[in-house]
Amino acid sequence: MYMTNSSRMSEFILLGLTDNPKLEVPLFITFMLIYLITLTGNLGMIVLIWLDSRLHTPMYLFLSNLSLADCVYSSAVTPKVMAGLLTGNKAISYGGCVAQMFFFVTFASVDCFLLAVMAFDRYAAVCKPLHYTTTMTASVCAHMVIGCYVFTLAESSVYTGFIFDLSFCHSNVIHHFFCDIPPILALSCSDIYVNEVVLFIITSFNVFFALMVILTSYAFIFVAILRMRSADGRKKAFSTCASHLTAVTIFYGTIIFMYLQPSSSHSMDYDQMASVFYTIVVPMLNPIVYSLRNKEVHNAFKKAIGKLKSAQQKVLNRDLYNLYN
Repeated sequence: MYMTNSSRMSEFILLGLTDNPKLEVPLFITFMLIYLITLTGNLGMIVLIWLDSRLHTPMYLFLSNLSLADCVYSSAVTPKVMAGLLTGNKAISYGGCVAQMFFFVTFASVDCFLLAVMAFDRYAAVCKPLHYTTTMTASVCAHMVIGCYVFTLAESSVYTGFIFDLSFCHSNVIHHFFCDIPPILALSCSDIYVNEVVLFIITSFNVFFALMVILTSYAFIFVAILRMRSADGRKKAFSTCASHLTAVTIFYGTIIFMYLQPSSSHSMDYDQMASVFYTIVVPMLNPIVYSLRNKEVHNAFKKAIGKLKSAQQKVLNRDLYNLYN
């Protein structure tokens, strides 16, 4: 579907993940299950942290915001993908495309900076344990979280507006399953050199600034761990950091692969595979990664289940009492 220079772009067509009708239903079911697990895991983590006072610590404050960001940026993409697979309607309005890109870029960037903030928190806990409570105060933590949101909202607003100020006069068919930056830029008939340079600079800053904080924090952490005389202390410190390192590796690996390669080396098929992973799969993995080896989360979950069973038993006892009296 081609557009003339004078026409106004009213919608885009997302080519999606497959043209094979036989694959659409299996993919829909797969993505639906992943999305349900994502929402259940992340929202469950937020509720669990909110309900259990033992989890009202900086680490879990940051983790609850990471879960919130995962929910939002997954929800910006996955429902539209599922709707396209189920109904075959792959059109997305111009405004819908702008909103999808804005929310995805904003909350994916929030993930970047929250992972860096969490690394600094682990550094303070392992390397400066005696000063931890005075370093990571409630005010400091709140300012860190607010700073992540304010900076990424401003950054995303500017760049999304910058992209959609381009002219789209060649085609409105997006060779992707959502309104991501590289395939949108590929549709423009304007000179996109400046946009590509700005994209590279912004993404490089987001990724490498956050990675610098993470790597520096963990360099100090590993030195501190190696100096520990107690084997149990070293094991506990490594266990504390293992989940965060796993999440960092998964998230940053796919981001770097997707955005920090030259445009000439972009392959839409490989980009889509990487995009499926970090837009749909990664938000599902984070709560799993952070809960598998975390005894505090396990204990909080058991406590919540125990309270739920106790409440159900009280209701049952009351109903039985009313029935026989």
